[in-house]
This record gives sequence, structure tokens and C-alpha cells, in this order.
Amino acid sequence: MTPLRLLVVFGTRPEAIKMAPVVLELQRRPDVECIVCVTGQHRQLLDDALRSFGIEPHHDLEIMRPGQTLASVTAGVLDKLTPVLETIAPDRVLVHGDTTTTFSAALACFYSGVPVGHVEAGLRTRNLKSPWPEEFNRQTVDVLADLLWAPTDCAAEALRRDGACANNIRVTGNTVIDALRIVRDRIAGDDRLQAGLWSRLPNLDASAKLILVTGHRRENFGDGLVNTCNALNRLAERRDVEIIWPVHPNPNVLKAVEAELTPSANVHLVPPQDYFSFVALMMRATLIITDSGGIQEEAPALGKPVLVTRQETERPEAISAGTAKLVGTAARGLFDAASGLLDDEAAYARMSQARNPFGDGFASKRIVDHILERHGLV
Repeated sequence: MTPLRLLVVFGTRPEAIKMAPVVLELQRRPDVECIVCVTGQHRQLLDDALRSFGIEPHHDLEIMRPGQTLASVTAGVLDKLTPVLETIAPDRVLVHGDTTTTFSAALACFYSGVPVGHVEAGLRTRNLKSPWPEEFNRQTVDVLADLLWAPTDCAAEALRRDGACANNIRVTGNTVIDALRIVRDRIAGDDRLQAGLWSRLPNLDASAKLILVTGHRRENFGDGLVNTCNALNRLAERRDVEIIWPVHPNPNVLKAVEAELTPSANVHLVPPQDYFSFVALMMRATLIITDSGGIQEEAPALGKPVLVTRQETERPEAISAGTAKLVGTAARGLFDAASGLLDDEAAYARMSQARNPFGDGFASKRIVDHILERHGLV
């Protein structure tokens, strides 16, 4: 029997991390031919994630350019992915989430008549300006896809409200929990690996409370990042904390952080970390401050409270479960929320011990089973 030919397309570090468990699961199935195509929307960050999971792409569109725009990324993916689709003739393409790569790849498939499966379907804020352009991207991809893998019941309900066919929806959990489980178990079981990961990072005070920070959302460029830095400057005045921020290389982020965050002995600005190192940091952290979507899903699996520096989130399950709190980007609000968790043991325990709503680490198996079921192979 000819194996089912599946093309997996992604282009950024978060996509690579969340699609890696799906690729690894597909590679285990004898009735599937798994082909990986990366767009290179991000370059170094993407390559680091691929190395973390030992994945070698079959095709690399290499679209990244200095000063690239959303329009240039969209045009580049459409232009370069279309001939790949013609050459490979896949039975189905798999995309993830809400990036410009994801939107453009789904559109290229629509133009070429290739069916699309959408991993992490159904996330919604219902505000096309927040996050921008991600909310538009994911809503559009959910229209173009005929298999929709929702991470939660809430996401599945959003898809049904938008008119998606119930037979096309499967609640799977989130694949980032699969990735986290793989990496966490490898770190926990390998003392040499742990030592190697920590040797790449600054010497952190083991007795201090570690605050891990990330920030990269476009809507936070400018005042949002400045206010976050102001709050961190106040937190750094405490003697019982260390702050570490793996700074995104986007100049809008890097320049603001370097200009606004006051250098001190307990504030560490480091380059973006490979996924193993970042998971090690999450495992060590006391709390996490972030505008990332994926970290809102990962941190609860490690029992780490998350303060979300955004006005809205497409992951309301984290807020409802009590594992994350929306704090916006006002400096006073962020400072007060972080101080409260650092000083109030009961408040910290409520967040750190709350139930993780994003899955059990076996989403990838459910996704692949659903594909084989749809294509009549089970």
C-alpha cells in the first residue's frame, strides 16, 4: 500500500517546538510518509528548535530577509511553497497556530487544492487587532482547513460557533505539552545534560526567587515594553530576586530592553535560548512574566504561575483555571502582581497548584490517529 504523503510546514521557533512531537509521531507510523518543509520566517531561532528535536527538513524556502514585512513573508511563502506542493503532491498539509507562515501556507494549499489540517485550531480573542496579525491568521486558517485539532473544549466550541463541521473537529490537547514532556523528562534524567545547560547561562543565586521574562508581541512595542522594564527595575531592587530575560532579536524588542532595563547584579539579559535551555529555566523559575501564548500553556504543566503582559488572551482556559493572570502592561499593575506572588505564599500556592487545562502530553498521537481515520487507514 502506498503510504499517506503528509507535508508539514512551519517557519518560526514556536511552530517548530509545537510541531516537533507531531513530526516525531508521524515518523513512527509505517503507513505515513512525513515530509518537512520550513519557510525560514525565523532563521536562527527556528534552526535551534529543529536541532533540539533532531529534525532535518526536506525543504527550506529560506524566505527571511533583513527588514522583512508581513507582506513580504506572505508573498515569499506563496511564491516558494506553491512549486513544492506541485512537486510533492501531498495528500495533506499540516500547519500550526497563527503565524504568517501558517496563514500563507494554508492559502497556498487552498489555491493548489490540497487539504489542510490545522494544529491548535479554535483559539480566539475576537479582536483582529489583538494579537495582530495572529488573530486574523488563525481565524482564516480555520476557514481553509478541513481537519481542526482544538487543544481544549473551549477552542472546539469556538470553532462550532464559527460554523465548522463537528466531524472535522477533534479535541486533542496542546502539542506543546507533548514537547515539554519530552524535554522535561530528558533533562530530569540526565545530570550531565543539566550541567551543560546551566553552564551556558549566568551564575544565578540558587537561594533567590527567579523571575523569567519574555516579550515579543507587536502590540507591546513601544510603551508596553518600556512599562514592563520599569516594573522590572523596581522588582530588581529586592534582594531576594534574580531576573533573567532571554531577549528576542527583533530590534523593536532588543533596543527597548537594552535602553530601559537598568543594569544590575541581579538582572541578566541573555540571548534567545534553545528549547532545552529554556525549559530548564522554566523549571528553575519561581514565576514567569510573558506576553507569549505558548508559555501560558507550558508553565502550568511545570507548576509555574504566569503573569501575562497583555490586555487579552486567546487562552482563557489558563485564566479560568487560575494558572495565569492578565496584568496588562502598566508598570504599577505588573509590579503589584509580581510582588503579591513573591510575598504571599497562599496566593502563590493557588496559582502554582492549579490544574493545567492544556492536555496530558499525548496530543500528537490523537492528531495522527485522526488523520489516518479521515484517510481510511484505520
